[in-house]
Amino acid sequence: MLDAIFIILIAYLIGSFPTAIIAGKLLKNIDIRDYGSGNAGATNVLRTLGWKAGIVVLLIDMIKGFIPVFWLAGMIHQNPQTLIYFQILAAISAIAGHIWTVFAGFKGGKGVGTSAGVFLGLAPVPLLIALAVFIFVVAFTRYVSLGSITAALAFLVVISIQKFATSVNIPLVLYYLSIIVVVLLWYAHRENIKRLLQHNENKITFSSPKK
Repeated sequence: MLDAIFIILIAYLIGSFPTAIIAGKLLKNIDIRDYGSGNAGATNVLRTLGWKAGIVVLLIDMIKGFIPVFWLAGMIHQNPQTLIYFQILAAISAIAGHIWTVFAGFKGGKGVGTSAGVFLGLAPVPLLIALAVFIFVVAFTRYVSLGSITAALAFLVVISIQKFATSVNIPLVLYYLSIIVVVLLWYAHRENIKRLLQHNENKITFSSPKK
């Protein structure tokens, strides 16, 4: 019980590390939430601070999901038969920390990068296919939000196929985690979905922001 509580707390704090907000302060002495979409995530950093800063923030956000699942959980709980359950706890806590960061008034990012870090080792094939979908949709439409929600749906479809139509061993608890994360990501993108339906969502550009 104490192991679970400790993992939840530490994973949440790791996920709460406000990468985008720190990048805004360090690079331009701004609160990234006052610019662009107002979101404290890699996409808004890319839009406001440039693609180099956006990529760095994205990679760090992925690490925020990877470390709790593949280092913290294994270090604290070393029973291989039940490790997956503690990894799930770490995953949910890290993603929640990114979306509702305690270090910035519980107003963080959308959780896409941290979720990708979580599933990098837990479900690599669905993640890679989802990444391909994301790249294709963003390249074709220039809507990062559309790419994110489409990739999340693609991830769920692929892991469902693996679970129910192939011999790939997908633990049921991991499948449930996938559903929870996809629902959470869609919920975090609810305003983007409204803007997409109203045809006034902002498109992304890959050029450096004007000074």
